[in-house]
Amino acid sequence: MARAIWTGVITFGLVTVPVGLFSATQDHTVHFHQLQRGTSDRIRNRRVNQRTGEEVAAGDIVKGYEVAEGEYVVVEPDELDEIAPGRSRTVDITDFVDLDLIEPVYFDRTYYVAPRGKEYLKVYQLLHSALAEANKAGVATFVMRNKQYLTALRAENDVLVLQTLHWADEVRDPAKELPELPEGRAGRGKELDMALQLVDALSGPWEPGRYHDTYQEKVRDLVRAKAEGKEVALAEEPPTATDVVDLMDVLRGSLERARSGGGKRSPAPAEDAGGGGGEQAPAERKKAPGRSGRAAPKRAELRELSKAELYRRATEQDVPGRSRMTRSELVDALAGSGRARKKTTAA
Repeated sequence: MARAIWTGVITFGLVTVPVGLFSATQDHTVHFHQLQRGTSDRIRNRRVNQRTGEEVAAGDIVKGYEVAEGEYVVVEPDELDEIAPGRSRTVDITDFVDLDLIEPVYFDRTYYVAPRGKEYLKVYQLLHSALAEANKAGVATFVMRNKQYLTALRAENDVLVLQTLHWADEVRDPAKELPELPEGRAGRGKELDMALQLVDALSGPWEPGRYHDTYQEKVRDLVRAKAEGKEVALAEEPPTATDVVDLMDVLRGSLERARSGGGKRSPAPAEDAGGGGGEQAPAERKKAPGRSGRAAPKRAELRELSKAELYRRATEQDVPGRSRMTRSELVDALAGSGRARKKTTAA
């Protein structure tokens, strides 16, 4: 069972409930050690004096704020501790705001809030129900690890969720920061109507389990392939930018693809479908292009496939040098190997 990373109380009005904070997320990033090339020697970072190159002990390091080039105001760690907000154990809700009014850019980290004992369940449930029915978030500040946070407390399913927020002066104004932005929304027209139809065709329920960090999966595949001495599949090229002249054609093609199921989640396998699909599945697999003993796929058909699928087929057909090929080269190689196989069979 997880351990609380912070304990204290939540107060609203004269009501107080003791709670603990628990991390709501975890990191799945693949982490690497730094090694010297050609060896298995680990690399360690050292703190050194920039002028002398000598290593400096942690106790001899102070903080410096640069007020001018090469001129610093030196601050000792003790001085920072003296002005710190202290070890406050209270999340004091001062305001309740409509949850929909908090812009997503303000949200930072998410924590689950749990009552510290069965005797506090009723008060905890009361606060949860009030926030849920009012669709409000309780705005509060609290201190954790010598840092003060602005937070929003909200109800989610059966649990209270505390989300740390960025302070107002930490959020950048896009109008000042970005070089190009459109003025207003696109006017009503055929392009917008078709774009709205495309959005509707691709709409569905929020199912977070459908989405995966494919990059981390590829990193693990890379490590596994290198450990086993296998070839590594390269990433496919990014799509080209849509030209304004071709916008209607691209929208029309996207809409047709979405309506035919090409833009939605993968359909169920044939053997799971009704009407005797299980008996037809082997025959369908025999007709699929790109495998030994079948008709060679047409070049136009291959161009419709992703680079990952092209590489998979090239691996099945043992195409030499496939890991270094571009997408177009994979198409040529697969089409060519299909013709060669057909000639061999005829002979």
